[in-house]
Amino acid sequence: MRQIEILDSTLRDGAQCEGISYSVADKLNIATALDELGVAFIEGGNPFSNPKDAEFFHQAAKQSWKNARLVAFGATVRSGMTPEEDSGILTLAETPVEIISIFGKASVFHVERILRTTREENLRMIRESIRYLKTAGKRVFFDAEHFFDGFVADQAYAMEVLFAAADAGTERLILCDTNGGTFPDEVGAILSEVVRSFPGMIGVHLHDDNGCGVAGSILAAKQGAVQVQGTLIGVGERCGNANLSAIIPGLELKSGLACLPEGRVERITQAARYVAEISNVSLPAGLPYVGKRAFSHKGGMHVDGVLKERESFEHIPPEAVGNRRSLLISEVSGRAAVHRRVSRIYPEMDKASPELDRIAERLKEMEHRGYSYESADASFEMLVKKGMGDVPSFFELQHFKIIGEQNASSTAVVKVRVGNASEITAAEGDGPVHALDRALRRALEVFYPALRQTRLIDYKVRVMDPGAATAAFVRVLIETTDGTSTWTTVGVSKDIIEASWQALTDSIEYKLMKDGVAGKMDG
Repeated sequence: MRQIEILDSTLRDGAQCEGISYSVADKLNIATALDELGVAFIEGGNPFSNPKDAEFFHQAAKQSWKNARLVAFGATVRSGMTPEEDSGILTLAETPVEIISIFGKASVFHVERILRTTREENLRMIRESIRYLKTAGKRVFFDAEHFFDGFVADQAYAMEVLFAAADAGTERLILCDTNGGTFPDEVGAILSEVVRSFPGMIGVHLHDDNGCGVAGSILAAKQGAVQVQGTLIGVGERCGNANLSAIIPGLELKSGLACLPEGRVERITQAARYVAEISNVSLPAGLPYVGKRAFSHKGGMHVDGVLKERESFEHIPPEAVGNRRSLLISEVSGRAAVHRRVSRIYPEMDKASPELDRIAERLKEMEHRGYSYESADASFEMLVKKGMGDVPSFFELQHFKIIGEQNASSTAVVKVRVGNASEITAAEGDGPVHALDRALRRALEVFYPALRQTRLIDYKVRVMDPGAATAAFVRVLIETTDGTSTWTTVGVSKDIIEASWQALTDSIEYKLMKDGVAGKMDG
């Protein structure tokens, strides 16, 4: 199986995504996760551009790395300077890493209009930068910036740039689609021509501005590229970089090209979700391979088919990428889907069981009232277990009140009874639901200390019938974590606070039930 080198640029190109700002600790944690996944190279940032990236490399040099090699990124020497005079080049030479990824212009337009220099001077800048870094003991990758646009405009000069870099001693020639507008067929045609001149040296770095970054990267690997660059969850400037969480499984599982050490592709879902959490971005549920909906089935025919023969509606086994199949329960689901999902909770329950009929009827009743359990696994489990009488009574709400003003924080006062004892607590929050969540947990922590680990991480509201205006039912979805796992619960009411209360209650009871905590309502 031919090996493809994977270079992840989450810490450099990904950090340029709007809304993302990594601390040094964040960067070290992400780098560790990528190393565990088994990528070959981790581009850590530009040590000359900011102190944070420089500090990252110095901290990273103290750690041992199992699979990946760290790469520092920077520009060629500036026009009119020698490498010895350029502080950026000197910083790269002193950075405690073995490999430098250095970029230079491969487009005449950029050379003349952006750098405002000559073609010959640009070639000198590339040659001397690479030679200086090689003399300093570094391995060098050369990023031919704007290569595809430059090739279309002036093929001879774009190729001359590659020959200059190769002659100076670079190990890899990375063809960059910096504007992200090149289509896969164009990538393939250009790459096949370039590979003939530089066999075993070509890599690609594609952006996703036309939605084709993944397709172009996979095609490039099939046509002879030896290195593929991107970011694990596709973050990057503008529309992002080519998404490695789709590229890697596509190459390993469907194209016969190895990207990671054996058995590591099964970790990619976990790694992608971990990086998303540190990046403080919501991983799209429909993201190929690693999204929560990537292997979800709702229609009765689809569910029936996939239960009989997985291949009928799944292009790979979800376990191959560390994801899992989800059979969504709704009014369009058949009995087989209901049984399959209930059997995860009660493996011994037979398809002909009368309890299954009761659960199915209860499910239809709740969905008629506006509940949806497609994304609320925890509430579905609570529905089933309560129907079977297997959920203890943990607490009773005696009273709550919300106090708030427009454009100000809210205060919630909650009184609960647990066994023979009552607890009344107040808490402030950013809005009434946040305040209610904090007050409820604070009151219950007195009796159930494990709740101190939990926190609300997502909150969604959907108006069920917008035409009903203020009389409309709302559906609230709440996602909670205890630092180890996450779960989602649902509530429905005409009152958004009541709907939120239902979801919050389910969330807390689910946590206590999963922890095996005994109910205390009997004293």
